[in-house]
Amino acid sequence: MYLLSCESSFDAAHFLTNYEGKCKNIHGHRWRVVLSIKGNPTNGMVVDFNLIKKDLKELCDYFDHSFIVEKNSLKKELFDMLKEEFLIREVDFRTTAENFSKYFFDKMSEKYDVYEVMVYETPTNCARYVCE
Repeated sequence: MYLLSCESSFDAAHFLTNYEGKCKNIHGHRWRVVLSIKGNPTNGMVVDFNLIKKDLKELCDYFDHSFIVEKNSLKKELFDMLKEEFLIREVDFRTTAENFSKYFFDKMSEKYDVYEVMVYETPTNCARYVCE
């Protein structure tokens, strides 16, 4: 079995709900997403890297330069006001690196045999979601 890895990134802001620390405030990251897919080659290739890169980039571009908000974590009035001025991406999960690694794993698994996804929120801190 072979593992192919590809990466992409996006810049986005978020905050952590129900958290007592600096990350309860709005802050940003350069989120780095490293995807590994597994498989055996057909005609010498598991999957064309161009396809993997394109699909991962599309997912990352969706979040790029946005404010990522966990659903129902802001008062409706504030959320509506922010939406008028800024690109808001609302998600159904707490916006942690752990949850993002599973999100990207699940989305990319719709097309590929994903082995793992690592999401870095800083150059030295990452969360990894691995195929069981």
